[in-house]
Formats: sequence, structure tokens, C-alpha cells
Amino acid sequence: MFEKPIVNKQTALTSRRRFIALGFPALAGSMRAAAAAKPNIVFILMDDLRWDELACLGHPFIKSPNIDRISREGVTFRNAFVTTPLCSPSRASFLTGQYAHVHGVIDNTDHSPLSHRLQTFPRQLEGVGYDNAFIGKWHMGVDESARPGFHHWVSFKGQGTYFDPDLNINGKSVKVKGYTTDILNDHAVSFLERKRSSPFFLYLSHKAVHPELTQFADGSVSDPDGGKFIPAERHKKLYAGAAAPRRANAHGGPQGKPALQRKIDNLPPLSAQTGTDDETIRNRARVLAAVDEGVGKILRVLEKSGQLDNTFFVFTSDEGYFYGEFGLSYERRLAYEESARIPLLIRYPAMIKPGSFVDGMTLNIDIAPTLLQIAGAEPLSNVNGRSFVPLLHGDAKGWRTSFLIERFSDNVFPRVADMGYQAVRTERWKYIQYKELSGMDELYDLRSDPYEMKNVIHDAAAQSSLAQMRIELQKLLR
Repeated sequence: MFEKPIVNKQTALTSRRRFIALGFPALAGSMRAAAAAKPNIVFILMDDLRWDELACLGHPFIKSPNIDRISREGVTFRNAFVTTPLCSPSRASFLTGQYAHVHGVIDNTDHSPLSHRLQTFPRQLEGVGYDNAFIGKWHMGVDESARPGFHHWVSFKGQGTYFDPDLNINGKSVKVKGYTTDILNDHAVSFLERKRSSPFFLYLSHKAVHPELTQFADGSVSDPDGGKFIPAERHKKLYAGAAAPRRANAHGGPQGKPALQRKIDNLPPLSAQTGTDDETIRNRARVLAAVDEGVGKILRVLEKSGQLDNTFFVFTSDEGYFYGEFGLSYERRLAYEESARIPLLIRYPAMIKPGSFVDGMTLNIDIAPTLLQIAGAEPLSNVNGRSFVPLLHGDAKGWRTSFLIERFSDNVFPRVADMGYQAVRTERWKYIQYKELSGMDELYDLRSDPYEMKNVIHDAAAQSSLAQMRIELQKLLR
């Protein structure tokens, strides 16, 4: 995965069609039974985890055996993306199935009041009898109070901390000693161990692997260098000396990207030296280790209760992170693959063949309609995403051929402060239109340039494709 994104649709789809066509009556029967029984749902959301930052997705030194099990026993989505690569907008899109310009959570400032009003899929699940729990980082503002649709609530203000968090546990403020990832995992296990007669929905939202930041009431942060990644004590020496993987676009600064090549006061030009260093990448991997241990605990408690195979188990992330591509590190936010692509793994044997793959372009706005269909709940209104259940059956007919990536300007990181954009991506092309910057748009032929190193927006041979992409962008915005 570090060498070239996989966009070959046919191989995985053909194998799954053959699997279904040859006739597996037990599978069909179990699918009908699961649909009738309303499966449990576990949704684990990481913060800033890249699409290739797992062993099962090609990382050369990370060990993630429990997360890898979801892939091995389920499906791996090889072309999954967020529509706004920024924490708060992405999280709102997961919950609502809407683009950011529709739901209104457009940046990381304090959207607490709005996030109480959002029409979300957990509210719909509540309506059909699910016992819903939210555990972890809400991060649509700094308010840690319970949102509608959840019966059990464990959260913290804003970004939270890696150690000794102040938690809101069902309305009560509690200071808890320990490593936050472990604490959240333990709360998740305790929720799953409850005896109940109804199906359950667990939304476990980790702080990991986001850097440690100080966040103020307006959503601004005090660490312009991007903060630090702090592993648990037991993991501090993991991967010592391991060489960080680097993609081909991480060995220098940006070329043909006028927006990134501008001179910014008090900032050095982007180069290999400004990118993410090896120890930071190792620390991200160390932070991930506690998450993987928690996934193992959750899988084991579900197995012990006999509920694992009746649980639609989702593991994903709210955006990616730069390993130094184009000299970038903590800026994220941008429309490049390293920021917009995410891991998406799902285990549900009643519907998914173990070890299968989906290559269709799948988005965070597809999660809400998918989970509501799985649960037999009423769909949300005004949704931009669509259920990807057909893709799980190997049916990609009529699936999307393009999608919107958008970002609204903020002032957190000076280098990208005025780089709001609207972008459209197809299987072959990506067009980025900057809203505040004139003459700095970008166009990439992903087929010949998967690392987005050559901006062809002025190439004569690309003008027809550019015109088509501009039309496609306007269509998506409408």
C-alpha cells in the first residue's frame, strides 16, 4: 500500500460474484436470520489513522493482530475516503450521512450546540430498540455532555488528554487515573458485558492516534507544531530503530503546487526536513498498540457472550495523516490521498465472506445509511451518502464514479489557513479548486501519477479532462 493505491475493481468483485453464484444456501439463510434478528453494531472510530497504517494494509513494521483479524475474517475496503479531511466535519458526516456544507459542522471550532441538534443514525437506531452507548472523543466543540440517541455516555471535553482524563460518565464528572485509551477500552468492555434482551450499538471513539494538544473554548489549539504522540508506558520502546516507510512523494517538497509553494512568514519552505520524522511515526504506531489491545478485548468479550458473529463490527478513521509527503506533517486537512483516504474494515459473517475486498469508492457519508439498513431502521432525510450493502454482496452496478472532497478555511495552521477548496475525485482524476486562491488549482491523473506529484492542469492534453472534472464538480455541489 505504500507504493501504489489499489484501484482494481474487478478481481475482488469477480471472486465474490462467483462465491454467491455458485450457491451457498447456509450463507443466504444466515443473512436472512441476521436481518430478522437485528444485529448488534460496534463502530470503532480512530483519530487521524492513515489508510495504510496497519499491518493488514501493508505497513512494514506495525503489529496490529486484533485489528487485522477484522480484515482477515471480514472485508477490507481498499478505496475508502472522508469527504472533509478534518476531525469535526468528518465525525458529523459519519453520523449524518451528509457533506459538511449540508450538516454545517465545517471546522474544528465549537459546534457544541449544533451537534446536539444533528439528526444522526444513533437516534434512528434508538427508535428501533437499540441500546446505544457513546464512549470517547466527541470532538464537535468542547462540550462533553450527552448527545441525543445515546443511553450510556462516557466522554471528555474537546481533544482530551492521553493520561488521567476528566470524564463525563452519564452526567457525572469523574477524574480517572490511567492511560486514556485503556480507560475507554475498559468502559467499552463493561458496556458489552451487560445482560440485555435488545440489540446494542457501541460507538467507541478513540483520542488515539491524534497528537496531544491544548484546546481552548473556541476550538483553537496552543501547539502550532502539531503536538506530541504519547504511548502507554508499556509501549514506549516498541519498534525502536524501525525505519519509517516513505512513499515516493515524501522525499522532497511540493512541485507544481503553487498553493503549498507560497512563502509564509516565519515558516520554512516545505521540504524533506519539514515532514514527519521517523520517531514521530514510531510514536504513532506505539499509540496504536493500546487500541489494538482494546480491539482484542472487545472481540473476546463478544465471543464469550456468543454475540460476535451477530455483530456488525466496523473499524475506521476520521481522516489520514502525512508521513512527510510533499514536506507535510500535521497539516492534514488537504485533499491529497494521504489525508483523505481512510482504513475501513468490517466483520459480519452473515453477510461478508472472510478475507474479501471492496474496491468501489466508499465514503464516510455511507456509514449512516448502511448501518440503518443493516438495522432495519428508517433512513435519515437529506442524505448525501448511500448504503454500501450491495458492495458487500459483490454488486457494484450503478455505484458512484465520483465524489466531493471539501474544506472550509480556518486559521489553526498558518501554512494552510486560506486553502479552502472544493475537489472532485474519480477513479482516474482528481481536480482541486481553491476558493480563496486564484490560479493555483490542481489536476492529477491518478492512473499515471498515483502519488499526485505532477499537476497537469496546464497541460494541453489534459484540458478536455479538466473541463469534464469542472462539470462533475458543479454537479456534485448541486
